Parts: sequence; structure tokens; C-alpha cells
Amino acid sequence: MPQVVPGEHNEPNQRDDPKPLGELEFPESWRQRHLLDLESLSVEEITTLLDVAQRLKEITGGCRHKLSLLSGKTCANLFFENSTRTRNSFSLAAKRLGADTVEFSSTGSSVAKGETFVDTAKTIEAMGVDWVVTRHSTPGTPHLLARELNCSVLNAGDGPHGHPTQGLLDMLTIRQHLGRFEGLTVALVGDIAHSRTARSNLWGLSKLGAHVIICGPPTLVSQRWTELGFEVAHSLDDILPRCDVLNLLRIQFERQGARPFPSVHEYAALYAMDGERMRKAKDDILIMAPGPINRGVEITPEVADGPHSVILEQVNNGIAVRMAALWLLSGAAERFKEAS
Repeated sequence: MPQVVPGEHNEPNQRDDPKPLGELEFPESWRQRHLLDLESLSVEEITTLLDVAQRLKEITGGCRHKLSLLSGKTCANLFFENSTRTRNSFSLAAKRLGADTVEFSSTGSSVAKGETFVDTAKTIEAMGVDWVVTRHSTPGTPHLLARELNCSVLNAGDGPHGHPTQGLLDMLTIRQHLGRFEGLTVALVGDIAHSRTARSNLWGLSKLGAHVIICGPPTLVSQRWTELGFEVAHSLDDILPRCDVLNLLRIQFERQGARPFPSVHEYAALYAMDGERMRKAKDDILIMAPGPINRGVEITPEVADGPHSVILEQVNNGIAVRMAALWLLSGAAERFKEAS
């Protein structure tokens, strides 16, 4: 099993010096070779991943310093949609643990010549990669690759279906600040209909005991979510005093065939988190957003940059969560090979 061993450190940072390495024991409970969604993970597995992410963040001095934990392994990023945070975060996570990376973009690739998605992935795998991280506009794409490839597959977003590492980094951020999930009220506000982040948060948070409210315009938040046990609201002002956490989701105009509300101005008036609404919220409320944020639409600058905002902490925690995912999947893959 992989163990933490000393690696090359960057220049020391006074605020985020690395902790003594010691050993990071591989958890016996972890059996997953792929990370495709949060629906299929148990409470124990989600908690294990969060625990490992927290430990790796501490060991690496806030995700700043390198280890040789995954030296000699290679991570391929196969992105068929645009990405800033997720793609760079996975790349940094792999490099922080000593792995190499391969960056693939569909633009200018053989996909333009008619090569299928699966054939492209198999070609990259044949170059000797250990993980394929994929983002695609079609739901279920990572699940297809997991059946077709021998290496581990991580879902970096499949259409509106899921974004498991985003859900995990959101949960890690909440746990760091509030210390628990049981008894918390978390509201997901905005474009639920097109949000893979919302779905991953819904499954993860509810499994860990949080009460989740889905809030937004009726055109973007279906009442049918109540059939799965979630509370649905169409007024942010009505639910705001009850919320411990607000996760403000971007309006995804690029996925919409028609405008789901009369104007952006009207949406902001009803759902944007601004200074006036902050005065009605709990004193210790956490303001989150998966990014990219649209200032003045779902959140105003004074709130995005204010003391309750943990948006940039989420970005940093994304590296920690992805380091944990790569390490855990690597260990599970080795166990699978040993058992075969």
C-alpha cells in the first residue's frame, strides 16, 4: 500500500509550514477504484475521504508543499468542456503528491477527425496512465469509461448529473468551520435544474445528516425534489434566517434553451445575497459558491469578499480533496491487482 514518504518541499511559508509527515495508513474500509458520484458512496467512505483530505492538507502545509507519495504514477485530464478551477486543481493535486500529468483538450485533438470518446480515452490509457479525470457534457460518461478502461476514473463533471469532488470540497469546508453536519441547515440557491454541483451536494450532505433546502425560481427548482425528501423553497428571504450555510449556484445560461426568468435584474432582486440580506442571516452563516461567480447576479461584491465568505477556501480545499481521491483510488487499484 502507498505510504507517505518525505518529498521535496518548496520554500517554507510561515503561515502554512508542513506538519511532520509520519505515516498515513491506508483505510481498510476503502474499496472504490473509481470516483464517479456520491450516490454510490457510503457514509463511512465519504467520511474517510474527508478525513484523508484534511490530513493531506495538514501534511502539505495547506496544499503548498510536495510529497513523493504517488511518484512514478500519471494522471490524465480528459476535459471536453471548459474548466479553470477543476482542471488546474486536479493537476496540482497530482503534482503535490509527486505524480505526472497529461493534459488533453478536445480542441485540436483526433476527436475532430472522428475518433470516438472511448477510443480517445483508451489511447491515452495505453500511454501508461493510472487515473483518467474526465469532464463531459453527457451524463454518465465517466461511468462508461469506468467499464471500458482498466485504470481508475474520476468524474470531474458529467453534464448536469454530478460533480463529486466539488460536493466533497464543499463538505470539507463546512466541516472545518462548523465541525459537524448533523443538525445543520444548508440551502442550495439558484440554478438547480442544470447544476451538477447541486446534485452532488444533495446526496453527500443528506447522507451525513444535514437538512438541505433547494431554493430558486420555480422554473429552475422542481417541486418533485420533495419526493426524494428534500425541502423546496422559492423565496430566499423566507428561509434565510434558518440557514447555517448558503451555497450560491451560478445561473448556467449556456445550458438553457430559453431564459427561465424575465431578467437578470429580477433574479438578483429575489435571490442575490447582498448586504441587506446578510443582516437578516445568522451571525455565523457561511457563504459558499462553487465558482465561477457572477458578481451582482447571485452575490454582490461586499458579500463575496466579506468575512462570511469561504469561496477561496473552497478552492484550496479542492486540491486537498483531489489529493485524497487520487491516493485512495491508487491504493484500491493496487489491492485489486493483488487480488486478481
